[in-house]
Amino acid sequence: MKRTTFLAASASLVAAGSAASAMAETVPGGTHLVERKADFNEAAFAKLLGRPAEIRQMFEAIAFKPTMLANIKNSLNGLHFGYGYPADKIAIAVANHGPSAAYGYSDYVWSKYKIGEFFGIKNDAGETVTSNLWLKAKNAYDPSGDPDDEKSMYQDMSIEMLQKRGAVFMTCHTAVEEQSRAIVKKGLAPAGMTGPEVAEDILTHLIPGAVVVPSMVATVAVLQAKYHYTYAALTF
Repeated sequence: MKRTTFLAASASLVAAGSAASAMAETVPGGTHLVERKADFNEAAFAKLLGRPAEIRQMFEAIAFKPTMLANIKNSLNGLHFGYGYPADKIAIAVANHGPSAAYGYSDYVWSKYKIGEFFGIKNDAGETVTSNLWLKAKNAYDPSGDPDDEKSMYQDMSIEMLQKRGAVFMTCHTAVEEQSRAIVKKGLAPAGMTGPEVAEDILTHLIPGAVVVPSMVATVAVLQAKYHYTYAALTF
C-alpha cells in the first residue's frame, strides 16, 4: 500500500471513529444495545431524582394503562393537601418500560413508527391511536387553584402537568433498543432502516423532560436502595 493511500485510509477511520463518538454523545444513553456507564448522565440523574425531598414515591409501569397517570395525580394531591407535605418536597419518579415506554415517545415517534399499532393501543372508539394523547396539559398551571375544581391543575393528569408538579418521567434505554428492533421486524419502520437507526431516532425524539436510564429494572433498584423511594405501583 502506498503511503498516501495508507494515510488516507487512516484518516477515514479516524473520521469514522470521531463521528461514532459524537453520535454516542448526542444520543441519550448512547448507541449501544446495552447502555454503558460512560454514556449515562449520572450527575443529571442524581440532581433530578436525588433532589431534597421529605417523601419519595416511585411508580413502575409496564402494561400501557393510562389510569396510572390518575394514580400519580391522586398521590400528589393526597400527599400535599391531605398529609400536608410541601409541594416542592414531594419527589415522584415514573419508571416506564415495556409498552409503557410509549408515554415518553413524542408524536413524531408515535406517527413515524406506528406505536399505537405496534402495541395495540386503541381509543374508546376502538381506533388505533396515532399520537401521544396523554402528553399535553388540559388545564392551566395555577398552584393557587381549588383542588376540587375539575378545571384546576390539580385534576389534570396529563404528563405535562404532572411534570410541572415535579414528577420525573424516565425512559428505559434497553426498552427503546429492543422495541426498535421489533418495530423493524414487524415492518413498521420506513424501508431500509435498521433497529439501531430506529433506536437513535426515538431516543432523540422523546417528550421534553424525559430522562433516559440504562435499564428500568435496574433503575428501580437504584431508586429504592440509594435514593429511598417507596414502591408505589406495578402494572403488568
